[in-house]
Amino acid sequence: MEFIVEKIGMSRTIATQSAPVTLLKVIETKVCEVREDGKALVAYNSSKKLNKSIEGQQAKYGITKEFNKFMTIEVAAGTQAGDLDLNALGEAAVVKTSLTSKGRGFSGVIKRHGFSGGPGAHGSRFHRAPGSIGNCEWPGRVKPGQKMPGQYGNAQVTVKNDVISFDSENGILVLKGSIPGHNGARGLVRIVK
Repeated sequence: MEFIVEKIGMSRTIATQSAPVTLLKVIETKVCEVREDGKALVAYNSSKKLNKSIEGQQAKYGITKEFNKFMTIEVAAGTQAGDLDLNALGEAAVVKTSLTSKGRGFSGVIKRHGFSGGPGAHGSRFHRAPGSIGNCEWPGRVKPGQKMPGQYGNAQVTVKNDVISFDSENGILVLKGSIPGHNGARGLVRIVK
């Protein structure tokens, strides 16, 4: 079972043994239609964007103007069209969260892959460069998967977290540890057990 969430930020539990936690807001979603493969088309509020195709979908499924974004997610067996039931999150112990990580642009090998780099002084002339990338005449090419500078971040990352608590009244899910993405990033939470 999946839910659309928005990352609020990080905090910690107030107890004798404090633990770092991440707060997620579960986005209100409407189930439009349930398919036979256990998935459903749902609508949620994303922005103020509205066009004729969105209005046609809203009229077809009888939903209000603020639900202007559609996506397909996994739902529990026996789910009906209407509001998505959040009771399953109250009983969940472990979830998998998928969000887009923070984009860091075109990064070098030290930042992207954790290379050591060279000495900072004494005229080494080797500071943050990647160094050698292959052999000599054999194999005469750079092997696939060589760690090099390039685009870092801005990719979908999935992590597994323990559920600390779920506030059904406000729709706040509290997970142990950190999850990828900036505050305000949206993604999916899938119940594992």
